[in-house]
Amino acid sequence: MTQLEIELQLLKDEVKNMWSLVNSQLVKARTSLLNFDQDLAREVKMKEKRVNGSELKIDRDCENLFALYTPVAIDLRFLLAVLKINSNLERIGDIAEGVAKYVLSAEKPFSPELFKATKVVEMYNEAMKMLEDTQVAFETEDTVLARGVFKKDEFLDDINRSANELIEAYLEEYPKDIDQALYALSIIRKLERVGDQSKNIAEEIIFYLEAKVLKHSNKM
Repeated sequence: MTQLEIELQLLKDEVKNMWSLVNSQLVKARTSLLNFDQDLAREVKMKEKRVNGSELKIDRDCENLFALYTPVAIDLRFLLAVLKINSNLERIGDIAEGVAKYVLSAEKPFSPELFKATKVVEMYNEAMKMLEDTQVAFETEDTVLARGVFKKDEFLDDINRSANELIEAYLEEYPKDIDQALYALSIIRKLERVGDQSKNIAEEIIFYLEAKVLKHSNKM
């Protein structure tokens, strides 16, 4: 292996570690939400600093590789993709922290009826699956799996579009739960953004591997 190939593999390992950290944050935020585990929510909030630190280090390493090796072709596309993937992962980390903050702000456990009525759990599960799929696609260089993320995002978009109606219907039956309903609405909006970030990541994986720019296209 050339020195550049060694450095690129080390960078890829860094990104995989960042991915795993962000995925862990998203999973723990979900657990804290469903179990009203405020200690776990505090852990998520605390570890956000690690996510931010990882993002900065990966950015610096990319800049150094640009400066030292002036990569071309697939190596150049890989570095460009990593920069954007890194940014999207950090934003998903922010979203996980945001969910944890809702758990810390809430005065009582969230109603299971609320989660059922608003489809928050199904949406959260699909958002986590999208992030997991992008990680596997990146590690295995699987553009077919990456493209599958676009279809999953439609499920999140459908729930997000119907969120206001779902919340209104719930409040008709449980009018005193307005605070929790507003939290649920905010969580739905955040999960929709997780879908968008995962879709962006999938686009970058395809760009890196196939030299196809899918942004503003029909994702074909």
